[in-house]
Amino acid sequence: MPSVFPHSLLSDFDISLFLSGKHTRLYDKLGAFELEREGEIGTFFAVWAPNAEAVHVIGNFNFWDKYSHPLLKRWDSSGIWEGFIPGIRNGETYKYGIQTIEGSYLEKLDPLGLYCETPPKTASIVWTTFNTWQDQAWMKNRSTKNAMDAPMSIYEVHLGSWQKTLDNQYLSYEDLADKLVAYVQNMQFTHVEFMPVMEHPFAPSWGYQITGYFAPSSRFGDPQAFMKLIEKLHQADIGVILDWVPSHFPGDDHGLRNFDGTCLYEHPDPKKGYHPDWKSYIFDYGRNEVRSFLLSNAAFWCDRYHVDGLRVDAVASMLYLDYSRNDGEWEPNIHGGNHNLDSISFLQDLNVHIYGEFPDIQVIAEESTSFPGVTKPVFSGGLGFGQKWMMGWMNDTLRFFQKDPIHRQYHLNELTFSLIYAFTENFCLPLSHDEVVYGKNSLLNKMPGDDWQKFANLRLLFSEQFTHPGTKLIFQGGEFGQREEWNHDQSLDWHLTEQHAHKGIQKTVQALNILYKTEPALHQKQFDAEGFEWIESNDQGNSVITFLRKGDSPKQQIIVILNLTPAPRENYRIGVPLPGVWKQIFNSDKSEFGGSNYPVDGAMMTEEINWQGKAFSISLNLPPLSAIMLKA
Repeated sequence: MPSVFPHSLLSDFDISLFLSGKHTRLYDKLGAFELEREGEIGTFFAVWAPNAEAVHVIGNFNFWDKYSHPLLKRWDSSGIWEGFIPGIRNGETYKYGIQTIEGSYLEKLDPLGLYCETPPKTASIVWTTFNTWQDQAWMKNRSTKNAMDAPMSIYEVHLGSWQKTLDNQYLSYEDLADKLVAYVQNMQFTHVEFMPVMEHPFAPSWGYQITGYFAPSSRFGDPQAFMKLIEKLHQADIGVILDWVPSHFPGDDHGLRNFDGTCLYEHPDPKKGYHPDWKSYIFDYGRNEVRSFLLSNAAFWCDRYHVDGLRVDAVASMLYLDYSRNDGEWEPNIHGGNHNLDSISFLQDLNVHIYGEFPDIQVIAEESTSFPGVTKPVFSGGLGFGQKWMMGWMNDTLRFFQKDPIHRQYHLNELTFSLIYAFTENFCLPLSHDEVVYGKNSLLNKMPGDDWQKFANLRLLFSEQFTHPGTKLIFQGGEFGQREEWNHDQSLDWHLTEQHAHKGIQKTVQALNILYKTEPALHQKQFDAEGFEWIESNDQGNSVITFLRKGDSPKQQIIVILNLTPAPRENYRIGVPLPGVWKQIFNSDKSEFGGSNYPVDGAMMTEEINWQGKAFSISLNLPPLSAIMLKA
């Protein structure tokens, strides 16, 4: 029998915060904690199950006996059950056996468990997230790495498929700490973004159907091994962003659904609590205890794991009551509209709390609609995110690039339209995993034309992405022109990088990363309209667009010229903002990138010929399907 824990880890203030939806450190109070009391080492357990008839701890230590180790319900209104069991140490598996008020019996994992058995097993494991961190230099300077005027080039990674062993097994966190870190560093990305690492029972969900919100997946190792991976990335000057999923959770029997026999974490109304597309359950954002759970989970990864940002998944599904629902399948809010007011309030609380506690991180919204003020401050009515994925740019740009170049002259507006609203939010430009699955084709095979044109178009696409205002994201495999769609069950086709054309794509992305990091004009004003100026956006006859990117100093300006067809343009004239010599600093058609090496002067002297509204101009050759950057 457990001895009653004489002094709970939860103070009256903790309970007050929990019940008011303001607790951001529940992971210090709920869950399982090995500790010593009255000379005995054991584990203290605490779990929220307000409507349960009884709660017991079950595990190997008691042969999964349903009744031998009960927890006691607190005397207050918190609904928390707790108790101390001597002899249980770190590494012990356990679940909560819950007797419901209706007489049924449930076996549940610990919602705040720090480690889980490897699926298909489903028990929690008593563990600690203690780690002696060796990333002090990164943490001290992190504010400069995540600043709004700093370059942020993100490599999106699915840990299970980035690379595998020869017998198709997962790499461990330790393996990834060697191979992935070296690769990302060599490619010059500034950040990695991991698709959800939180424990999930179903691998084909890619991690987006989470059961263990506080546990990194044991498929790759234990929590400390994941911390070492993050530490190694930090030591290599690389930031870490985690995909975070507060939008829904799966209905697995051992998970959060129907946790104490009632709708505890999920909204009780199916119109608000069930997601028809994903066959999953939606958190009850109006319930304060659930808000405390989610706020604490966001803080947990920033606090215990030193992550540098969270990309919040499926924000649009949270904002709208009618998201993916037909008439009659949703009910308006109290104002008669379709906004989920509880969810909006939660997201605002999230950003206020997280930025308040961790001011040097980034919270990024995957939000696919025109909801206003996603990255505006909460005090001015916004949601308070740091950045938002620019889905409009992604959709328009990919649609443009998939067109045969002969037709592009009629569709330049698809490529230029994003600049009309580019500075209404702080945008991140994503070429994400969602664009290379389910028959959408790989980035390379989206491109039209023969093989040479496909590669040239892909180099041009990446060049447009890196010169467009905003931060950048590329999903694994795109950076070397993976031919096949992404398959979560197998490794990327790394053998392709031995071929010149694929190696050329890799070198192109590497060079663009270096330019983005080293040229102030490409990042200093990436969220500011002052950092961009059209030179020519409507040369339909030639299908060429030209623009300026600007930094703090006029001398930092860069001219970008995109030739969007396979026809080279001889002696193409452009207006320039400054007289003098303009030097070529990037050319996507170079042979080292897999290009044709079409002759282009390395430096051009301006002429006093008024052109495109400029007093000075230059004339140069434009290679086929190419991006040229010039700097004075």
